[in-house]
Amino acid sequence: MISLNNSSFRFLISFFTLLFASAFVQAETIHVGKSRPVQTVQKGIDLAKNGDTVLVDPGIYKEGNILLQKKSIVLKGINYPVLDGQHKYEIISIKTRYATVDGFKLQHSGRSEMRDMGALNIYDSYHVTAINNILDDTNFGIYVQSSKSCTIKNNSITAYGTNEVQSGNGINAWRSDSLLIIGNQIKGHRDGLYFEFVTNSLIWRNYSSRNIRYGIHFMFSHHDTYIGNVFESNESGVAVMYTNHIQMYNNHFLNNWGAAAYGILLKDITDSDISGNHFTENTVGIHMEGCSRINLYKNSFANNGWAVKIQASCDNNDFTNNNFTGNTFDIGTNGSLVLNTFNGNYWDKYEGYDLKKDKIGDVPYRPVSMYSMIIDSNPASLML
Repeated sequence: MISLNNSSFRFLISFFTLLFASAFVQAETIHVGKSRPVQTVQKGIDLAKNGDTVLVDPGIYKEGNILLQKKSIVLKGINYPVLDGQHKYEIISIKTRYATVDGFKLQHSGRSEMRDMGALNIYDSYHVTAINNILDDTNFGIYVQSSKSCTIKNNSITAYGTNEVQSGNGINAWRSDSLLIIGNQIKGHRDGLYFEFVTNSLIWRNYSSRNIRYGIHFMFSHHDTYIGNVFESNESGVAVMYTNHIQMYNNHFLNNWGAAAYGILLKDITDSDISGNHFTENTVGIHMEGCSRINLYKNSFANNGWAVKIQASCDNNDFTNNNFTGNTFDIGTNGSLVLNTFNGNYWDKYEGYDLKKDKIGDVPYRPVSMYSMIIDSNPASLML
């Protein structure tokens, strides 16, 4: 056994204190501003080392494409300095690990017919964070490609698109995993949020409204969870396609009206849970095609044209303890076989009796009306 006297012990303590202090001192802050020695954001990034913070003064910076690669740094704005893409450039491109972009206003990104150009693009990265930024008049807002464990949080993303062809998506993620998309405000894009081949991700407390097509649109994106989001007044509502094992809890689908608009369109979805959601004032609350083994429980369907349209291609879906109030039609279908179950739901149109006084109707309710069947086979009859 090795024993240490007091002087040796004090020496070791001093040694390790100096060691950790020197490691901490290595992280520096590089100030960028028009009146400082470092006057451009790109120069500040170029001078920075891993662990450094590049702190940018207020002002307008027109630097073309700013590239952050192979450095783990914090790029932070003071009072939202403006990075202007001049309608020509991708404003910030990130290719690194453990980097943060915090507190900037990114505006006027370029557009391209050849590539998805946007305000803040994250490529082949790990643990990159974009937080508290304002994106205004951008093509794509925040674009994530082939990345993992990135966080997109508390950003305001606004575009002024007029058609699908010339507009990008607010938050666009492709072939990525374990993303956190939290608390963003998105408006005026083609799709508010678009995910393709995105897995094991959390989409929480986002507000997506008045987008040209969908509030959220995702395909082939398995094992994702959507909680507490609001999708309101989007041209076509929300679309979910070719996906399994999704969880959608306590979201709001509001005021999505139009001939081809849905609160949510589910196409070829399997093995999923949809619970505690509110479908209010939509042309169709939920439209289901080719769906199997979905548990829909404790949802609220209020004041929709159709609460649910469930096609004959759907089977083994379970509707339990949902509330149906004020809908023109509760359930619509183009099939004749009952391949799905409806148990313990509340139907405001129920006119049966409850002699047992147990708050459960003594005779079954038939939610598919003859009129809804006529309309499904002959849409022109809706005008009657």
